[in-house]
Amino acid sequence: MEQFEYLLVWEHDDPDLYALHFWTVSNYMLQHPSNFTREGYQLTKSLFVEAYDNNWETPYILKRNRELTTNKPFKITNPTPLAERMRVLRTWSMTVNDVYAAGEMKAIESIKKWRTAIRAEL
Repeated sequence: MEQFEYLLVWEHDDPDLYALHFWTVSNYMLQHPSNFTREGYQLTKSLFVEAYDNNWETPYILKRNRELTTNKPFKITNPTPLAERMRVLRTWSMTVNDVYAAGEMKAIESIKKWRTAIRAEL
């Protein structure tokens, strides 16, 4: 989690990096599904896939996200306490660790590679 938080801090100093915020958060969250309810995970996964496959711009992604989550009949985030959540280990070709290790100066490039890797593995 700490490495993910560094990426969020880096966004505050770089508007171009902040423009990728949806991808940063989605990448991380899709690799940590215990943070979601089943419905929340599926919603995030569907939005990610649609946005990636259709090359949507950030404003449109955010608009679609609002449309999908406003007045929804289910919770997105998992209400179960962190220590009690069931986790399933899955190996990914790229993770937040790779983005963090590449450093702030390469964060934009790394996040784009990360989303491409995740899309290939979903």
